[in-house]
Amino acid sequence: MMIVVPAVCSFFFLNLMHEGLPLKVPVAIVDNDQSSMSRNVTRQLNAMELIDINEHLESYHEAMEKMRSGEIFGFFHIPEDFQKDAIGERHPTLSFYCNMTIFVPGTLSFKGFKTVAVGTAGDIVETQLVQAGLSDNLVSPLVQPLGVDTHPLNNPWTNYNYYLSNSFLPGLLALLMLTVTVFSICTEIKHGTSPQWLQTAGGHVSIALLGKLLPQTVIFSAVGVGLQAVLYGFLHFPLNNHAMHIIVAMVLFVMACQALAVAIVELVPNLRLSLSICSLFGILCFSVAGFSFPVDQMYGSVGIFAYIFPIRYYFLIYIDQALNGIPIYYSRFYYAALLAFLLLPALGLRRLRRHLENPVYVP
Repeated sequence: MMIVVPAVCSFFFLNLMHEGLPLKVPVAIVDNDQSSMSRNVTRQLNAMELIDINEHLESYHEAMEKMRSGEIFGFFHIPEDFQKDAIGERHPTLSFYCNMTIFVPGTLSFKGFKTVAVGTAGDIVETQLVQAGLSDNLVSPLVQPLGVDTHPLNNPWTNYNYYLSNSFLPGLLALLMLTVTVFSICTEIKHGTSPQWLQTAGGHVSIALLGKLLPQTVIFSAVGVGLQAVLYGFLHFPLNNHAMHIIVAMVLFVMACQALAVAIVELVPNLRLSLSICSLFGILCFSVAGFSFPVDQMYGSVGIFAYIFPIRYYFLIYIDQALNGIPIYYSRFYYAALLAFLLLPALGLRRLRRHLENPVYVP
């Protein structure tokens, strides 16, 4: 759980995302016009890097059935008399359908379809204006009055791997740390060995916890720093600041997760229930901590829970220190928040001591 599972999962996920961005999403086209203009639209779609037209279908219903069955993630529909209506200024409609059940391929197909549809509309307007007698020099500024110069900051490659791996893999590590910490403590209560454990520590709960968890801290920290070495050293993920900033964040992140797990055990000193709560915490961090949806746009009653997950602060440190490369001074509150988690176990040490001295296992 501490070495093999993180290593296997990291290899699997990094290998899955090695291309950085899913390309060539399988889609279809329904061309009911078969004109030179519709064939030009098809060529533009084929030239898109994001999508791959692997089906040329005859009808809307056939395309919809294939999309529902999962064979394609979307289709582009060109109606009959498209070229005739476009030249005759009768405003034909280009339709495209995307399966958003699977978010990433659905979004990529939507982006590719919309780009071609908007470009085709601009080409038609430009053709009509030229036929009306305007020169090309006047038409181009009318069709596209503003030029867009895009510069994606800190991730100009728009590589999904740089973002997802630095959120998913620490989140997985947090889930493992929570469950391993709870298991190692509650197992003593379950088997009735907690009095001997406490006696070995001289009756001091803090020393008992330190002796049990410190080796795990060292191992998890080594695994976390090793993962960072793979990401930033071997795979050359962006690291626009000193490596020690992100290493310190990882060590604090490990200790914060262990402290949170100890606090959960103090509240619920039962192996089954504590593991269930930690599993819930670990799973919720993927959706509530702000990886996929900004916290400030969540409902207040939901967004407030983002601040009880250590992974939230580690992720913000990663954004500031590795991606943005800003001075560490501006991330000081996130480091302080991770340190604050270390104070949680002190609130329930007396309660934990009573359960260790008189272990009662409840199945």
